[in-house]
Amino acid sequence: MGSAAKYRRAADGGHLADGGRPADGGRLADGGRLADGGRPADAGRPADAGRPAGRWRQAGRWRQAGRWRRAALAALVAGAVVLPLSAAVRPDIPAPAPASLAPLSAATLDEAYAANRANAAEASRLAAAHHDHGRAGTDRQLAASTRKLLHFDGRGSGRVTEVLGDLARADRVAVLVPGSDTGLDTYGRFRAAASALHRQLASQAPAGTRTAVVAWLGYETPGTVSTTVTTTGRAEQAAPHLRALIADLRAISGEEARVALLCHSYGSVVCGRSAAGLDVDDIALVGSPGTGADTAAALHTRARVWAGRGGDDWVENVPHLDLDLFGTTVGFGTDPVSPAFGARVFTAGDGGHSDYFRPGSTSLTNLARIVLGEIKAVTHD
Repeated sequence: MGSAAKYRRAADGGHLADGGRPADGGRLADGGRLADGGRPADAGRPADAGRPAGRWRQAGRWRQAGRWRRAALAALVAGAVVLPLSAAVRPDIPAPAPASLAPLSAATLDEAYAANRANAAEASRLAAAHHDHGRAGTDRQLAASTRKLLHFDGRGSGRVTEVLGDLARADRVAVLVPGSDTGLDTYGRFRAAASALHRQLASQAPAGTRTAVVAWLGYETPGTVSTTVTTTGRAEQAAPHLRALIADLRAISGEEARVALLCHSYGSVVCGRSAAGLDVDDIALVGSPGTGADTAAALHTRARVWAGRGGDDWVENVPHLDLDLFGTTVGFGTDPVSPAFGARVFTAGDGGHSDYFRPGSTSLTNLARIVLGEIKAVTHD
């Protein structure tokens, strides 16, 4: 595939400001090395014409690290400017506190759905009175009688956990964990991914296998251009909430149900921070910048760990490093699709960063196989 295709931006705006390319035009790949092996521009001269070849390689590594530090600092500065301005422009949207619910179980599930729909309807009324008709419309759709909301909080950027399928009777449950720039205002595209997976599971599942999909927008996702998108801070805040969700799912579906986490982009950092001891059977990382761990074993999970990346995903060009800047770790470590990480790498097709759940795609077919436990049917690059 040509380099031009590699640098195409993601259609939903979830891309690097410069299309994922380093400022000097060198494509970053394979754990942060330049495609030409990290050689300086004049490395074509003989090794004895100045410095030994080893010193040239060392110089290349220092230049690479310097570029990454400059890029990280630029992201920090941009985020420091963009985020306060964004907050100043858009006032808070009034919404009620989340509904008070009984402990979740199969017996209380319908009651929880009804209470959360009522809360979403009230949030819609308050947003409309505040003249935010976009948010009011989203909340109103979530309040429809056909929606199954396990959790709902209309305050701020919003939180919602929605179920597709019969969760109480499901044999196989998939939990989708989203990446950056996902909130109630962009929830439609996240739900579209969950709906596509739900349909795929229904078409692929063996006769008698019951499936459910849980779209979990249960944390404050970072902005694509922000200080938070390059660190694990938001993921660490999200981890207790994801663990609580899995405990709720076990209380509802029982211990026999097989649960898979499908983690997209920054969502894979959330899954990495949540994985230790988590009662799930599979963790699939797609479009992942890293997990914050150097290896799959370092996640300390009994689950099978999978990784896939589309051929046109700009994440390939993100340096897979972690650096200490001003006491904060920036970056997420080893590339999950690299042999060094040790995940089961599956074929994800030639799509971009937003295409993993595209109907008819290779990635969606393989993700459904992972959820269904059809391990031998999963294809590999």
